Amino acid sequence: MRIVIAGGHGQIAQRLERLLSAGGHEVAGVIRDPEQADALRAAGAEPVVLDLESATVEMTAAVLQGADVAVFAAGAGPGSGVERKDTVDRGAAVLFADAAERAGVRRYIVVSSMGADADHPGDEVFDAYLRAKGAADDDVRARSGLDWTILKPGMLTNDAGTGLVRLEASTGRGPVPRDDVAAVLAELAETPATAGLTLELVSGSVPVSVAVKAVAGE
Repeated sequence: MRIVIAGGHGQIAQRLERLLSAGGHEVAGVIRDPEQADALRAAGAEPVVLDLESATVEMTAAVLQGADVAVFAAGAGPGSGVERKDTVDRGAAVLFADAAERAGVRRYIVVSSMGADADHPGDEVFDAYLRAKGAADDDVRARSGLDWTILKPGMLTNDAGTGLVRLEASTGRGPVPRDDVAAVLAELAETPATAGLTLELVSGSVPVSVAVKAVAGE
């Protein structure tokens, strides 16, 4: 398959690129900074330079042309303010979804966050982040033109992945290594029967492939 990942230089995205390319897939990563291109090539992905905060739907759809799966893994990142939580974490996710529909890419996977909720209260930057992610999730879920899956990981760590997770509609809070998040995303990309599901992910005791098959009803 050809899989295009928004936020291609992110920590989870680079792990995912390595897994997908090792699995024989053709992978492209959308990045804003051309200086990140070498890191993507090292991960086995084709770098595509496009700023999703300023790009049009047409420009973004051109990048998605011919893709089988679109993965939204972009984020404004730590240190960004409230405004960029809205333009990236919400706005870019909606743009990428619009572009996927325009390009005829039905399979759309979103890396969201546990606690994401458009009505989340609070005045802190993290509260704005959870509202932005929640609003993006709501927008994607409302689209009949996409076979979407929304993944909400718990607290992300850089611990080595164990390959053992808990993946359910509701898991309760907990940590999860980025390695295991990437492994679940790779499995979701290959499991179209997970379309229409919003899933929470934390570390657990079930092997990744078994956990994904279980939620897919396979």
